[in-house]
Amino acid sequence: MEQMRVLVFGAGFSGRAIARVLANKGARVTGTNRTAEKATLLQDDGVTPAVYNGEITPALSAELQEIAHLIVSIAPNEAGDPVPNDLRGAGLPKLQSVIYLSTVGVYGDHDGAWVDETTECRPTSRRSHQRLLAEREWQRFADEAGVGLTILRLSGIYGPGRNAFVNLQNGTAKRIVKPGQVFNRIHVEDIAGATAHLIENGQSGIFNVSDNEPAPPQDVVEFAASLMGVEPPPEVLFDEAQMTPMARSFYGECKRVSNAKLIGTGYRMLFPTYREAMDSMWHDNLWGRS
Repeated sequence: MEQMRVLVFGAGFSGRAIARVLANKGARVTGTNRTAEKATLLQDDGVTPAVYNGEITPALSAELQEIAHLIVSIAPNEAGDPVPNDLRGAGLPKLQSVIYLSTVGVYGDHDGAWVDETTECRPTSRRSHQRLLAEREWQRFADEAGVGLTILRLSGIYGPGRNAFVNLQNGTAKRIVKPGQVFNRIHVEDIAGATAHLIENGQSGIFNVSDNEPAPPQDVVEFAASLMGVEPPPEVLFDEAQMTPMARSFYGECKRVSNAKLIGTGYRMLFPTYREAMDSMWHDNLWGRS
């Protein structure tokens, strides 16, 4: 059986986790970063490093001739997503599917109601508008290439090195209380696991990648503090909190993201809620690693 060939554009926090899982499953995986120094870190995960900084190099072009699956984890900018245009002239003769990592932010605010993949997208932030436009651009790209497109709409990402434990340790954790507010979240290993599962099962379409339990953000901080055996920071009412404009903007949206479609494909969450994830990271001493 021919070895599966995969290219991960943007092997950062999520992309690197995906690349590592696929490499462990026996795929030949290439991952890109903006610099050679960052790219070489991928070798520790059994991933072939490559550099992409807005230009398809000869080495990267050679990889593109062989890949079956393209995974894209690069954020768009004001000018849109540059990757589709860069790839249109590169030739992708063996390409079977494109997997694009987007965000549940494209749904916008739904006043705490449940949303699924059929819910109207009405993004409120500029970042989310850009993501929705990028989704449409990747759909055009996939249609032109005659391949399937899988869009993964990700909730707030956390994992080793990026979590409430780290924030408590460095003194940046806050317990900001806004009545009725919930956030949706996903552990990075479930992003990787869901991606591998959908590729292996030939699934395409739009999937929310979120855990089973939208929850108030202060609850996560309190749970992490209890595991650490430290006092949580004091509660602060949202209207009185000192926050950056970007941080405050997150509280302008409230929705509960359903993962029923993903679960319906047979995927089993590694961390169904933040409690299992935080407990695992703390007791396995992985919380501080990235």
